[in-house]
Amino acid sequence: MTTTTLKLPESLKQRIAPLAQAAGKTPHAWMIDALQAQVQLADLRESFLGDARAEADAIDAGGPLYAMEDVAAYLRAHARGSDAVPPSPIGATVRARPSTKRLSTKRPSTTRASTEHPATKAPTEPRR
Repeated sequence: MTTTTLKLPESLKQRIAPLAQAAGKTPHAWMIDALQAQVQLADLRESFLGDARAEADAIDAGGPLYAMEDVAAYLRAHARGSDAVPPSPIGATVRARPSTKRLSTKRPSTTRASTEHPATKAPTEPRR
């Protein structure tokens, strides 16, 4: 195992200590668990986005589309343990996508300039 040093704000360190104690762990063990959980979430997010891209490509190539109400009814029946019949595709399946923009896995920058909403910025020129 390698060693990594983290400089934590004092307020965060003070929040971690009681959480670790309540979990019956050292703060170090609690932080390792927290980091592992975040890695798993990032992996799940990437997998979800990959699946979404693949499905979007399948739809672009003429893959089947389903009515939302039929899918919801199927999922509810399945969750109840009923013999759920999968929904049937609807309508023509070949269609052009309105946008070629794909989902991005890049996280937005956390700099102040990128998180500031345009409506809250001071205008650079007086409005007329």
